[in-house]
Amino acid sequence: MGGRIVLITGCTGGLGRTVAATFAADGAKLALAGSDRDRIDRLAADLALPDDGWMPVPVDLRDRDAARAAVGAVVDRFGAVDVLVHLVGGWSGGTAVVDLEPGDLNAMLDPHLWMTFNVTQAVLPGMLERGWGRIMAVSSPFAANPGPRGAAYAIAKAAEEILIRTVAREVASTGVTANLLVVKAIDTAHARDADPSPKNASWTTPEEAAASIRFICSDDAAAVNGARIPLDGRA
Repeated sequence: MGGRIVLITGCTGGLGRTVAATFAADGAKLALAGSDRDRIDRLAADLALPDDGWMPVPVDLRDRDAARAAVGAVVDRFGAVDVLVHLVGGWSGGTAVVDLEPGDLNAMLDPHLWMTFNVTQAVLPGMLERGWGRIMAVSSPFAANPGPRGAAYAIAKAAEEILIRTVAREVASTGVTANLLVVKAIDTAHARDADPSPKNASWTTPEEAAASIRFICSDDAAAVNGARIPLDGRA
């Protein structure tokens, strides 16, 4: 990934930090996007990123114009966005459909559908023009197999999956790919290894997820497009 420009949204989360460290170690230039500039700056300091190797991208991706402006700022600084790793998350549950308020559904659609839509739409034209690009989003098994009292989250993740898989069809044979990584939970505390149980057997460590994302975003994975790659198969 040396020389590639990687835009990581949701960079300050548990997975985002590990993904940023992984790509930085590969020599990529990082555009670190999130809603809190101070947290972005602390992440860059923690990773000891060189001044010429990264830039902060404070942005509210719910705003379509703001997403386009943010991508434009990255292009102005580094010349392109080669890779989008979209890690914005959020979960809400515990309410049956009969009691679900529209606002509860919108609260999940914002991070999982609209943010994904806005940033994907912003990076795609440049990728298509250059004939190379990688779009990677993280999804959940609940998008395909919802459980009770989790409709808002499952609906939002299902919508995100359809968006990314549709993009994959539209960019086929262009040099751009769009894929999904499916995880049940990100095990930032490594509880699965320290205290294994049936509950955490299907959890995924940040390092496992980052390694998979790194491969899918590489030249070696050019034939992988429209895939839904599960990392929850231990249980």
